[in-house]
Amino acid sequence: MSEKQHKAEHRNRPTGEAFMAFMREGWAPRGSDLPELTQAARYAADRRRAVSTAFPGERLVIPAGGLKIRSNDTDYVFRPHSAFAHLTGLGADREPDAVLVLDPLPSGEGHEATLFFLPLADRDSEEFFADSRSGEFWVGSRPTLASAAAELGLATRHLSELPDAVAKDVGPSNLALRVVRDADREVAATVDRVREQSGLGAQGEVEALEEADLELTRSLSTMRMVKDAWEVEQMQEAVDATAVAFDAVLENLPEAVRRGRGERWVEGVFGLHARHTGNGVGYDSICAAGDHATTLHWIRNTGEIHEGELLLLDAGVETDALYTADVTRTVPVSGRFTEPQRRVYEAVLEAQEAGLAAVRPGNRFKDVHAAAIEVIARHLLEWGLLPDDVTLEQTLDAEQGQFHRRWMVHGTSHHLGIDVHDCAQALREDYVDAELREGMVLTVEPGLYFKADDLLVPEELRGIGVRIEDDVVVTADGMRNLSAMLPRTVPEVEAWVQAGGRRD
Repeated sequence: MSEKQHKAEHRNRPTGEAFMAFMREGWAPRGSDLPELTQAARYAADRRRAVSTAFPGERLVIPAGGLKIRSNDTDYVFRPHSAFAHLTGLGADREPDAVLVLDPLPSGEGHEATLFFLPLADRDSEEFFADSRSGEFWVGSRPTLASAAAELGLATRHLSELPDAVAKDVGPSNLALRVVRDADREVAATVDRVREQSGLGAQGEVEALEEADLELTRSLSTMRMVKDAWEVEQMQEAVDATAVAFDAVLENLPEAVRRGRGERWVEGVFGLHARHTGNGVGYDSICAAGDHATTLHWIRNTGEIHEGELLLLDAGVETDALYTADVTRTVPVSGRFTEPQRRVYEAVLEAQEAGLAAVRPGNRFKDVHAAAIEVIARHLLEWGLLPDDVTLEQTLDAEQGQFHRRWMVHGTSHHLGIDVHDCAQALREDYVDAELREGMVLTVEPGLYFKADDLLVPEELRGIGVRIEDDVVVTADGMRNLSAMLPRTVPEVEAWVQAGGRRD
């Protein structure tokens, strides 16, 4: 549930009966039209059916999570837990503290899905005008039980009814109960109390119950690996918007150089487009110029951008349904790569091409990294950067080698979707070691990072960081590059920068 804000003792509000009556009267009737069932909700129903099949006869509790305090009495923008969004179709900053409960039907086949949330308050309540977190005066109109049911195709109940609904018929010889624990600590605590009061969790069973909860969390995370048709459309929408935002950054690149604190300017331009065309950025944008590009997750974005440097932009627009792109381009600020920059860039591009070629059904997820990193290691060996007595085979050996990882620490790919690092709770055998299947969406993003103070590399390479990242969907016979519209080759990238972000 939402974190409790500090009460501001210095604030007073009228409480007299005359004032209360005055606030409640004189309002036009609310509209009675109900929204149509959303497309997101239609697909969410299919996902719930898959979960129901995996956990027959068990009550499943999937919280959205609550508001988190940013400072004092202000909250961070709410984002629902990914499993909740995936199974309800509710995205953006909708309905903090809501909980989805999948209740097994008496027949033992299937579940009834019910959404518990705090609906729109009546105008004769204090909440209507006095509650700064949920009151209509403060945060706007919220859905009613009826409107949420129509929008999502779910049964709906008031949040206050959740504890009794969770506890009903739970016991050692009756109903089993699982909760996504990391979504909401208070809801998880409620489930634990129900278990204890029902005779569950005794005699050392607590760890087993928590493992059962973890199994649910892993299952809901793993099931997102294969995207349905609507999710792939969302991913393409996110990438398309990201490409437009990248164009805008290049259009504004001279201004970023001129104004100073150019990384902030780049971040702002991208964020403007992300917020306008989608829900916002899917993760903190990496706007790294010069040596900052050698820091993998440089999100401070406090630096200058100078002519002659490279700018590494790793950013993604998130749709209103929370699906995010994750694209990286490294561009020469002046419109031309220097010879050392070009050499590093073309090595990374060659590695990415090898990784892209490995994306096809039947290959394993880890084959993508293996293909790309072999190219990276070979170039480092040819440039004389690896120890003198190390062969390519030795450095690629997972146990004894890996010297190349000094200059490419990260993996080449990760799953992408509602989370930028999607399906993160999946087990290794279901992720890294698993076969690629049609409908999976992943990144391919090799890089090389030569820090300015790295004395093992030639001086001309120090301070150069390059990453090239695209988002791809696995198809029946290979893959489709969702971000292929963005330039990648040296001539294409140089022309793109020189044209101020205009693409042919």
